[in-house]
Amino acid sequence: MAKRCVFSGKGPMVGNNVSHANNKTKKRSLPNLRVVRIKLEDGTTAKVRIAASTLRTMKKRS
Repeated sequence: MAKRCVFSGKGPMVGNNVSHANNKTKKRSLPNLRVVRIKLEDGTTAKVRIAASTLRTMKKRS
């Protein structure tokens, strides 16, 4: 399964760990994904992966 939010499209980010000696090693930051059940228009439910920040925004607006 892809580590990507269904609604916002947030995915893994790439950066560097930088030491005090300025040595750089690659690091990967993954989004904070949660599996949530949503009700579809036809009455069935589906499980989707949503970023926690997107989930907070959705709860605020409803």
